[in-house]
Amino acid sequence: MGTGRASDFARQLRAKQKARRIYGVLERQFRRYYDTAISRRGLTGLNLLQILESRLDNVVFRLGYASSRSQARLLVTHGHFIVNGRRTDVPSMLLSQGDEIQVREGSGKLNYFKELGDFAERRNSPAWLSRDLKKLSGSVARLPDRAEIDGSLDEQLIVEYYSRR
Repeated sequence: MGTGRASDFARQLRAKQKARRIYGVLERQFRRYYDTAISRRGLTGLNLLQILESRLDNVVFRLGYASSRSQARLLVTHGHFIVNGRRTDVPSMLLSQGDEIQVREGSGKLNYFKELGDFAERRNSPAWLSRDLKKLSGSVARLPDRAEIDGSLDEQLIVEYYSRR
């Protein structure tokens, strides 16, 4: 009888660890995101995924300015981006609707960003973001819907994992 509980727990843990791995978030920070998701109105699981998607490093990746989330994190950490007119080097910065992101003027002269146009053009930017490849900028038009977020994640299992305590 106890094996059902153990396998449920294992599935829940795997779902949580998968989300952490995909977004490159450590346990303590992930738990804080979950606590924030609970305090928001609406579905906790969707809120959590929207919080993860609205991280600056993820938005840079989604805009097509990096080939992976870890590369996006590195670019942000090195201070190559401006958010709402201010230089930032915090990959975990949460963006909200209307926030504008652009490549810093000095960084735009680097070979990486000069050659970025062709790479970024081949990558589709999600509908919840708008981007301008000529200016190497973008903005958050709205929070993503569930259908626009990685379908392999099971947010319900993550919620069940944290709510069992």
